[in-house]
Amino acid sequence: MSSPASTVAFIGLGVMGYPMAKNLLSGLRPEQTLLICDVSTEALDRFKEEAKGQATVKVISNGFEATKAADTVITMLPGSAAVKSVYLDPETGILAGAVAAAESGSPSSKLIMECGTIETDTILAVGTATQEVSSSKLDGTLTFVDAPVSGGPMGAQAGTLTFMVGCPPPLRHCLSGRKSYLKHMGKEKETFLCGDVGAGTAFKVINNYLSAITSLAASEALNIGTKAGLDVKLLTDVINASGGQCWITSNSNPVPGVQENVPSSRGYTGGFRIELCAKVLGMGRDLAKSVGARTVLDGPTLDAFHEAMADERYRGKDARVVYKWLNESQT
Repeated sequence: MSSPASTVAFIGLGVMGYPMAKNLLSGLRPEQTLLICDVSTEALDRFKEEAKGQATVKVISNGFEATKAADTVITMLPGSAAVKSVYLDPETGILAGAVAAAESGSPSSKLIMECGTIETDTILAVGTATQEVSSSKLDGTLTFVDAPVSGGPMGAQAGTLTFMVGCPPPLRHCLSGRKSYLKHMGKEKETFLCGDVGAGTAFKVINNYLSAITSLAASEALNIGTKAGLDVKLLTDVINASGGQCWITSNSNPVPGVQENVPSSRGYTGGFRIELCAKVLGMGRDLAKSVGARTVLDGPTLDAFHEAMADERYRGKDARVVYKWLNESQT
């Protein structure tokens, strides 16, 4: 296996993580190694099969093995419970692996990065634990950053994600040598340094708050056009050239057939599930309450999402299925 400096680990091969790891692999040099870890053996086997002819890929069992062998560990985990387990477990966790690597006589500067949209309390807890371990046992050589992404599954597959990075300013030098990893998964010019640990998550939550609300607003507007018998594709063109333009109308139009290769044109599959959209909207509402910011639109939007989610016709679909829910609802 290559040295820790030439090894990167990726934990979490889900809907987002799998294409992210594939794009990361495609950017590695032949002498580098990618370690992969997931609870799904099917995902691991499929990844190894698809990776033939590229850089070395090896399967590991947990975060402990990741930080023992790699100087860079990237995780894309589904929620707080998984993050706490993967990072903080005293036997199998990432922090424990970093300590074990140092004790084995191979100390090095390590960067560990969570890219999922995780509750702020969890991110801050992992950040605090990392800082304590780094200062007390690792001579300050371990850095944790939160780097949630925007762009959804389509952006993950295309390698066009936006990264919002929370990292203590004195430790940002650790990112300089690892940005090449991020540029394989996202747009190099759209990797933003947002502030200290937790700031990346706050940026992402606020972005998702707005995206969730515009998903419903765009769906309402386009449904009015549909019910009025208008040419909705032309209406979309007019909106996108006018003041109503937003990412939803331009890049993930909720009306089937208006845009190709978007979830609405393939049965609202393969996008950002409505359940996840409701979750992150709730996270935005919680953030607003914690900082004393008044909100108005979160409540009605969450009510709409929950009503749609209660119907099996829309459950589990891309969030823009709210257009279909509106269109098929009785006034």
